[in-house]
Amino acid sequence: MLCGGQRSALGGTFFEPTIVADLTPEMRVAREEIFGPVAPIFRFSSEEEAIRLANATEFGLAAYFYSKDLGRVWRVSEALEYGMVGVNTGAISTEVAPFGGIKSSGFGREGSKYGLEDYLEIKYVCMAGIGR
Repeated sequence: MLCGGQRSALGGTFFEPTIVADLTPEMRVAREEIFGPVAPIFRFSSEEEAIRLANATEFGLAAYFYSKDLGRVWRVSEALEYGMVGVNTGAISTEVAPFGGIKSSGFGREGSKYGLEDYLEIKYVCMAGIGR
């Protein structure tokens, strides 16, 4: 553990932001959906390996990565199996963007115009010969 990991002064189930390193894909933190201020750090040798490691989970709510290479940004964003991807930012939620995951992290979207589509029924009406 590089830092954090202690219970917060707020009490309850609150913890300090935590960074853990030297992890392996077999560890629980790599296989479970973590909702907390935890940054697990994994080593990888190539872009392809990083994508494979990131996708090797049944969950897919959100993924985040940092890059200055625009080609890499597009390749990795497209290859990540997540409903939302943050590039060079951790603040990805906004009312104008759809919120939701894939795989075991959910189906459908909340927010934005896309979040409304799950509640709408589309009807096609074809009319001809009216007013003849």
